[in-house]
Amino acid sequence: MTPPAAPRVIVIPDPRFAAWGKGTDLFSTENKSVPFSAIGTLAAEIVSLAAAALAGGADAIQLRAKGLPDSEVVSLGRRLVAACRARGALFFVNDDAAAALACGADGVHVGPGDSAPSDARCLLGTRGLIGVSVYTEGDLERAEAARADYVAAGAVFPTATKAIAVVGLDGVRRLRAKTRLPIVAIGGIDASNAAAAIEAGADGVAVISAVCGAGDPEAATRELCSVVREALAARSRRRAGAQRQDPGA
Repeated sequence: MTPPAAPRVIVIPDPRFAAWGKGTDLFSTENKSVPFSAIGTLAAEIVSLAAAALAGGADAIQLRAKGLPDSEVVSLGRRLVAACRARGALFFVNDDAAAALACGADGVHVGPGDSAPSDARCLLGTRGLIGVSVYTEGDLERAEAARADYVAAGAVFPTATKAIAVVGLDGVRRLRAKTRLPIVAIGGIDASNAAAAIEAGADGVAVISAVCGAGDPEAATRELCSVVREALAARSRRRAGAQRQDPGA
């Protein structure tokens, strides 16, 4: 299978939000370091969540495991690369372009730091995909200068996953008006509000708890993918109708 040109549904497998891991510090991927004895368990849970998301139709997996040693990130990344290839999905590593290159990932997702997007592009070259979280016009300018493949906007809705300001649907609309890059909506996204994010101008969504916190992660992913697919199709139909009414638009 050929991976999609741009991600529509990115799942970030995080055991902190799984039904068996809620409230358990052992599985925190934000810890500075994961106890050696827990590394195997953490990796297994991440792989399990990723497999469920892929089975449910996710077209991209993003590994965010800041508590793991670099060597374990690469090792885990290789396992996830294989799983994604088998499903025709993309695989991204969060924040670490070197690890992405080492494990054979399709790309990396980075923050908007002054040099992060350009450094990632220098390391990955033209073949690697780069996603960039943007919060300001300066962030967007740096992302575009680094030839980012997509930008992430958010938090679109309130979220307990990460401490970032809520920009709302208007934030997505403002970003849409300023760039032609694909936009991935993040923050508080689930099957109940993903369509609104697409209607506001997003081309895809990225989620953690909507899938990882579900009793059935595969079914939750399948529902989310269906919502996003239908919202994108509806938007395409509206645009096609508008063009027929005004061919010069």
